[in-house]
Amino acid sequence: MCFDFLYVTTGLRSLGVEVAAEALAQVRNLSAFEAGNDPWAEHDFGSLTIRGELVFWKIDYYDKRLEQGSPDPADESVTARVLTVMLASEY
Repeated sequence: MCFDFLYVTTGLRSLGVEVAAEALAQVRNLSAFEAGNDPWAEHDFGSLTIRGELVFWKIDYYDKRLEQGSPDPADESVTARVLTVMLASEY
């Protein structure tokens, strides 16, 4: 899945470029979804640990203007996908 926007939160960025890059790499390479890292089995939210920090990631599906939820998240022509990667404490 590709994303229209990627947002790395202030808290995660405050830990340094290397930590943020490592978090993004782990999210990108995630292939095993299980109850511990995908609690609702929807593959749009997960958790991982980076250098002792609990990190959450989530995918939101907005309309193309980013004003409200997408009317049909499966339809790329009306949906903007936003990946947010954050510290769990920011959730």
